[in-house]
Amino acid sequence: MTNTRRSSGGNRTTGKQSTLSFNHRVTKPVPKSAKDLVSKPVNQSPLGNHISSAQPEPKEEEEEVIKNEPEDEEPLVKLPHIQPEKSESELRAAKVTDRQIDQYWRQLERERIAKRVHQEGLTLAEKVLRYWDVSSQYGPCVGITRMKRWKRAEKLGLNPPLEVLAVLQKEESKGTPGIEKAHMDEILNSTTVDAS
Repeated sequence: MTNTRRSSGGNRTTGKQSTLSFNHRVTKPVPKSAKDLVSKPVNQSPLGNHISSAQPEPKEEEEEVIKNEPEDEEPLVKLPHIQPEKSESELRAAKVTDRQIDQYWRQLERERIAKRVHQEGLTLAEKVLRYWDVSSQYGPCVGITRMKRWKRAEKLGLNPPLEVLAVLQKEESKGTPGIEKAHMDEILNSTTVDAS
């Protein structure tokens, strides 16, 4: 068996453990250049007076010119509300008919095995948009409007259904309230009511 090496500590003979002291100050070494920067006044540049003298102070004459500008300018003429140019997909969606939207929904229904429940009171537009909300292949629907989500999916090359954009445009033109926000977003952001 090998012998372990014992150091001869000052407290080994007394059998007591030494106490830790946090009274001393330990600092990291700081380069001289950083110490010089810290010790200089705040308004003085480390490059000396070269920078401060490069920007001359405005003369009194210049200040007077600024003050003497006419204060009563002509009011801006308000232009009528100009619609931003529509993209190619928005123009194609405007041409989609209600019959095409109905055919799109019937095709989705034929793909299902079981009948949908709890959708008896919904309009066709709301059914299409709720289906769009839960179609996860186009990205998350929470925290973003339906129109922005459709445009984002198009930019990413995910080929979102044109019928959804057509429904969004038609419902927006009708002024249907709450059409922009996903139903799932409304559910998640709703406040809970205490049942007790």
